[in-house]
Parts: sequence; structure tokens; C-alpha cells
Amino acid sequence: METEVLLPKTEVKTEFSKETYLYWYEKMVLMRKFEEKAGQLYGQQKIRGFCHLYIGQEACAAGAASALTKDDKWITAYRDHGIPLMLGSSPNPLMAELYGKATGCSKGKGGSMHFFDKEVNFVGGHGIVGAQVPLGAGLAFAEKYNKTGNLCICYMGDGAVRQGAFHEALNMAMVWKLPVIFVIENNGYAMGTSVSRTSNVTDLYKLGHAYEMPSFPVDAMNPETVHEAVAEAADRARKGEGPTLLEFRTYRYRGHSMSDPAKYRTKEEVEEYKSLDPIEQVRTKILDRKYATAEDLEKIDAEIKVRVEESVTFAENSPYPEPSEIYVDVYAEPNYPFIKE
Repeated sequence: METEVLLPKTEVKTEFSKETYLYWYEKMVLMRKFEEKAGQLYGQQKIRGFCHLYIGQEACAAGAASALTKDDKWITAYRDHGIPLMLGSSPNPLMAELYGKATGCSKGKGGSMHFFDKEVNFVGGHGIVGAQVPLGAGLAFAEKYNKTGNLCICYMGDGAVRQGAFHEALNMAMVWKLPVIFVIENNGYAMGTSVSRTSNVTDLYKLGHAYEMPSFPVDAMNPETVHEAVAEAADRARKGEGPTLLEFRTYRYRGHSMSDPAKYRTKEEVEEYKSLDPIEQVRTKILDRKYATAEDLEKIDAEIKVRVEESVTFAENSPYPEPSEIYVDVYAEPNYPFIKE
């Protein structure tokens, strides 16, 4: 592989159940088919603006979701379609948000980069590079302050680690021993420039060592290894031992965004990583262990395809927001009991 994102050699120690493999498979196929449809609709100009696809990186969300609880908080950057689908968000309001419709998860005002779903504790995609990192630390601070026992998992891309806010957040998280898992989704190229051309430290997990933070590389093309790493980090966080930095070494099969032809990569490199497709890895395990037949998996694929098509119909039949909505949700409504009318 020509890119510097070399997958760490990791032995899987956990014995996962049939239900876990089928859970991963179903959710990762949903992410993949939803985004393939989104890419097709973008080409038809039914979806406009920015659109960053997660295709190839599905194990980053799948393995983490099986290792955490439904009460933990999630926050990420603008490549944000996959995580809410993994957490259980309905495809309908997500597709409607891509269309800019009033029934969207952000009322049609956020678009691709600003998905939110309070019901599944997904605190957003965020469009400003690295801005979600201190927010993730803040969410973890709230969990610690309120003594909930929950944590926040905060995702970022490899380009975001060059932001000063990344380092400030890591330092504060260690000082206060916040229950946060920082995840660098290192797909090797940020917006289109390889890690080696933008960072003197190419093993990005080592950045956490400056703050004496437990920091590890993870093969993130496999939900098994992702689950193990996140489970260990979550255990530390819940014990009050503070944050962890995980470098998820992954790969995106599409460009940075829909406008990126990704000519900075060779076809051979992309094909080599496609041989590590996380969906195919899980599919192979399911079939080899006879957890399901090929026909069973084809049925799951077909059902998910129907769900995605239904989300498109829902989005196309939904209304656009009223013009007056431009003034709504800009500021929080004041609620100060000590101020009398």
C-alpha cells in the first residue's frame, strides 16, 4: 500500500456472538446503501451543497457502537451520515435533511454536514474542522459533573489534529480526567494531502503521549478490533481514569467530498484497501461460522434497499421549510425566572 496509513497487526481476543456479527452487518450495509444512494442523488442534483461520504469507514462506527451504551454521547465532524444510522436514527429524516426539507433531522437547515439526533445521543456533525474536539471534552465534563457514569466519544479526521483546539482539549481532558474517548479517523489524506506531507508525526496516536494520555493505533477496517479498543477506553473512562486517544486507521473509497476526484491516489492503492472492506470481512465471518446463509444476507440487503428507497420517497414528498424558519433556532429563547416582564 502506498499510503502511510498502515494497519496495525492486532490479534482479536474477544469472542463475539452471532447477534453481534449480524448487528454489524445489517448496520454497515445500511450505511453503505444509504450513502451510495446519496451519491447517486447528488449526481442528479437532488442533493446539493457539501456532501462527504463515509464509504469504507463503516467499521469505525460499528465497532464503537457495540462497545458503548445507549446513554453515551457521540460527536463528530462533517463526515457524519454513518454514525446516526449506526445508533438507530431513521433514514427518513436523514435523507430529508440532505434534501433540505423541513422534515429533516435539523429541519432542513443543516444539510449533510450538520446531522443531529437527540433521541440517539448524537450531538452532531460539525462543519468547522476540529471544532467538535473541545465540544466533545465539554460533553464529557457535563457527564462527569452530573455523575452519570456516561462518556463522550469524539471523532475527528486526521487533518483536524493540526488545529490548536485539539491540543487544548487533550490537555484539559487529562488535567480533569474527563470521560472522553478521542478518535482520529485517519484515512490518510485529510482533504487530499497525505499525512506525511502535513505532519512530522505520522503515527498520529503518539500525539497523545505529550499529555501522558493512553493512546493506541487501531485497525479500523475491522469492527472487531474497533470494539476491543473502544471497550478498553470506555472501561478506563468509567473508572474515573480519564481520556484515551485512539487512532482509527481506516480508508475512504470515495474522495474527500463529492467534488473531489481523488486523483492523488493510485487505482492500485484503492483496490488494495477494497480487499479489506469491513462489510465483506464481517460477511465472510458470518458465512464461515454458519451464523446465516448467503440467502439470509441477501434478504437483509434487499430489505435495507427498500428502507433506503422509502427514505428517498419520504424526502421527495416532504415540504421545504417556510421562509420564516430562517429566523427560528438562531438564538435560544430566554428563560430567566428572575427577569419579570
